[in-house]
Amino acid sequence: MTKSPSTLGIILFIATMVVFFVVYQFFSGINYFDISLKANAFVLPILYAGAAFWSVKSYWNTHREVSFKDAFKRAFVPMFIGGILSVFSIYTFLNFVDTDAKKLLNYQYVTRQKAELDAEYTSAKKILKHQKDIDELEQKYKEGLQRFNPEAVKGKDMLTASHFSGYFAAILIFYVVLSVFFGAFFRTKTVHTEIQNQ
Repeated sequence: MTKSPSTLGIILFIATMVVFFVVYQFFSGINYFDISLKANAFVLPILYAGAAFWSVKSYWNTHREVSFKDAFKRAFVPMFIGGILSVFSIYTFLNFVDTDAKKLLNYQYVTRQKAELDAEYTSAKKILKHQKDIDELEQKYKEGLQRFNPEAVKGKDMLTASHFSGYFAAILIFYVVLSVFFGAFFRTKTVHTEIQNQ
């Protein structure tokens, strides 16, 4: 049975929220940010790519001719609907329902950034030999640390509406690239078909 792209989009939205709430419920501790990042980097792209593939493949199986536009639409629409509903719901949840989870994510984000700065500084210091380079590294490190002083960190919020818009714009690029690939892969060669029919 071929489900409509809109229905698949709703199913994707539900699946995304299940992943979000599983991470929220079971991993909202000291590794909440890292696990959220891994879920967004590995679990969700596979889920969305799988749904897009299934959407196009099921349509392709039931139609003799599939244009690039049809295949693109069958891949893009479910991902877009699932993605935009998920982003809006997660934004609403973190900003209005559980603001403590938002504070925890922001804190862990800043902590991770600081740890990355420290790691870069430590590894660079081990390989530098000239005093001029070491002094330059020390200066850059001190400048970098200014981003993490209490005053600078106080207003740090990576979960605002503008940040979520930026995240969704990046995700949208993934949807478009994947949809173009599926569109090109699943479209039927109409010219080849016409030659065979003559």
